[in-house]
Amino acid sequence: MAIPKEPRQLMINIMYLVLTALLALNVSAEVFNAFKMVDKGLIKSNATLDQSNGTLPGAIREGAKKKASLAKYADLIDPGRELSANMNDYIQSIIDTMVNDKGYVADRETGEITDELKAKKDYDITTRYLVDGPKGDGNGKGAELKQKLIEYKEALLALVEDDPATTDVNEKEKFEKEISVKIDDESWKKKGKPSWSHFNFSHMPLQAVLPIFSKFQNDVKSTEAAFLNYLAGKVGTTKDLVLDKFTVVSAPEKSYIIKGEKYKADLFLSAFAGADSKTGISISVNGRKVPTDKDGKATFEETASSVGVKKYSASASITNPVTGKTDTYKKEFSYEVGERSVAISAAKMNVFYIGVDNPVEVSAAGVPSNQIKVSMGGGGGATINKNGDGTFTVRATKPTLKGQDAKVNVSAPGMNASKDFRVKRIPDPVPKLSKSRGGGMGSGEFKVQPGVFPVLENFDFDAKCNVVGFRLVRVAKRQDPQFAVNKGGKYGGEAQSLVKKATPGDKYFYEDIKCKCPGDAAARDIGQMVFNIR
Repeated sequence: MAIPKEPRQLMINIMYLVLTALLALNVSAEVFNAFKMVDKGLIKSNATLDQSNGTLPGAIREGAKKKASLAKYADLIDPGRELSANMNDYIQSIIDTMVNDKGYVADRETGEITDELKAKKDYDITTRYLVDGPKGDGNGKGAELKQKLIEYKEALLALVEDDPATTDVNEKEKFEKEISVKIDDESWKKKGKPSWSHFNFSHMPLQAVLPIFSKFQNDVKSTEAAFLNYLAGKVGTTKDLVLDKFTVVSAPEKSYIIKGEKYKADLFLSAFAGADSKTGISISVNGRKVPTDKDGKATFEETASSVGVKKYSASASITNPVTGKTDTYKKEFSYEVGERSVAISAAKMNVFYIGVDNPVEVSAAGVPSNQIKVSMGGGGGATINKNGDGTFTVRATKPTLKGQDAKVNVSAPGMNASKDFRVKRIPDPVPKLSKSRGGGMGSGEFKVQPGVFPVLENFDFDAKCNVVGFRLVRVAKRQDPQFAVNKGGKYGGEAQSLVKKATPGDKYFYEDIKCKCPGDAAARDIGQMVFNIR
């Protein structure tokens, strides 16, 4: 681009470049993390495809042994897989070149290399390497990649031959529809871009381009899987699948039931061929035959008469319609019968605090929540209310002594229960100035503090205490002490004046600090603080 001679136009051009740079820098970390997560997901998917593709060749070669005419399909395994491996390695070489251009970030503390790219926001490497090319003529690796993907697809298609015995299906056309490797030559033309590689990679951050290449690798591996499945279909491995392992499955509605309820479970033979199969299935429990439906499923039920673990033996017999041979499979199952019980627990602590909401959870085994009644008794002036989510909230008004605890009472059909809870007032908060309870503090930091505030340390409830007042004493070198009585936690006029006088060597005493917490009838003394001004 020619440099304009007019100062105004030159300034506009510079501002445009600055704006473009700011926009590039403003891409959020969340977006780059999303690209990273997508790339990791594709890499994981590729590993799964590799594992799947590694098991099919053995089955194809085994199937090809059935007839001499099928050997030609087994001979196509290695050429097809070699094409895919070469294509995948070529794509990986492009990824490695771009990544190794800048490398990965090292951990600041350990020095170990992380998976964070140094050039994740860099679009120069992608544009220069994939689009522009070494000569800057637009013949980058992207154009070469496109051509190699086309050649890979055509080479794999050439290994597929039409079956002369099949007149209604063109094998090549059918297989081509299964190929995942496809080149979109329409979108970039509609957008008016110079080329396919320019449309896909120009000025794209490296972190955003990596998932695209992982997707290309995924397409190659998926295409390899489609080719192997085509060969498997030719030798019959996908049609002659035999289920030769069976087991009895018990699917109970509940494995733990209450005395008086019925235990109910569905029993069926795993891997059953289907409702239209002519194989006969017979299921029995403890030697007693259980009727089966058209799908070969039987339902077993019995009434629980006592508590404890109950066991039963189920067996299933299946007859091979071809050989007439009957095989029987047995398995032991168990379930547990228990009594109804009630559980009462404070969700945060095994104590109730005055002035705050105390969450309580109540449950009764085998009883619907709308049949459970909860009430309060005992001391502490406590009340209880039910929440929309089925839990309860207790509010207490006064502390309890030993033997006078608050009591949560629960009643449900066939049972009653209760639990005692101590009632305490909220523990004393800790007074603080900034993040400190005393000691040395710089004069600058000391002067900008707004006042004293209380902190409830290690307290799980949502409660806020407020400072009612305190006495501030300034002791400076070779001067008489100066006093100020302050109302509230925030500095008033007199206290603020004393604070502003702070110089290194001064001591400040915060005495008689009073505070009120939720539920307090009167203010409580929470101690004092001493600060040495540096």
